Amino acid sequence: MTADEEARMIAALGQVFDLARNGDAAALAALIERGMPPNLRNEKGDSLVMLAAYHGHADALRMLLTAGASPDTRNAMGQTPIAGAAYKGYREIIDILLEHGADVEGASPDGRTALMVAAMFQRTEIVELLKQHGADPEARDERGMTAADAAAFMAGRTGPAH
Repeated sequence: MTADEEARMIAALGQVFDLARNGDAAALAALIERGMPPNLRNEKGDSLVMLAAYHGHADALRMLLTAGASPDTRNAMGQTPIAGAAYKGYREIIDILLEHGADVEGASPDGRTALMVAAMFQRTEIVELLKQHGADPEARDERGMTAADAAAFMAGRTGPAH
């Protein structure tokens, strides 16, 4: 492969990730039908699922998961799609991820779960949804903080409540 061909391929791949980021389910489906792997990841480790979920694109997310993409592929920082959706407060996205088997307890390398993220940003509806699906409110991150501790910390109170 020449340097020119490699540059064109990298540019084309960038456009694929833009399709997920922008929620173009039809274009993604057409590429998958032609053989593109649904678990494709960019240089940051973000999967197509991560990008569709984080940007709130339910149709694109559903299509990718139906095509066989994993709901739990972590990015290079160890973050999960469900945690990104919890941060953004996207209930429909979380519902879709859970319907397709996402790990409600999947934690980042520092032990932070989607429940902790939702609690930190006062996403009470998301907190309740995740708990209904088995998220453990007593789980602790590497600092020993639970979801309630994380919420209190973000509200200006500090430290784990032991």
